[in-house]
Amino acid sequence: MSGECDLERLVRHLAPKLHADHYVYCSFADHRLPDGLQPLCTFREAEGLTAIVERTQAESARVPFVFEARLITLTVHSSLEAIGLLATVASKLAAAGIPCNAIAAYHHDHILVPVAQAQQALAVLQRIATGSVHEPSPNTV
Repeated sequence: MSGECDLERLVRHLAPKLHADHYVYCSFADHRLPDGLQPLCTFREAEGLTAIVERTQAESARVPFVFEARLITLTVHSSLEAIGLLATVASKLAAAGIPCNAIAAYHHDHILVPVAQAQQALAVLQRIATGSVHEPSPNTV
């Protein structure tokens, strides 16, 4: 199954889902994960292995972490070749004053947003899907 490419359909069927867990970013200069960590995802960079893990796992493994976030999955099945979905989402979140870190996976796109702004981010994404063009200022919602 190849996924959807049409931006209008992708946006209309966004169906964002906010996950309960809190995630954090960890970096391992030796490119090795400590025992017991089961990351949501990893990315190998020259400076080290970045791992996004549940906060509870990072605390149990006693590894330093940054950026505590909540995960929002865009449940529409987007193609890896789709153009503009993450740009649309990121620009709307930015307009609302919400930082986001995006992950494009095989079936879905995922957004990590600060814990304190997760509900606000979800509301922005739901408005995108319903076609609402008015976005509240960053201090409302």
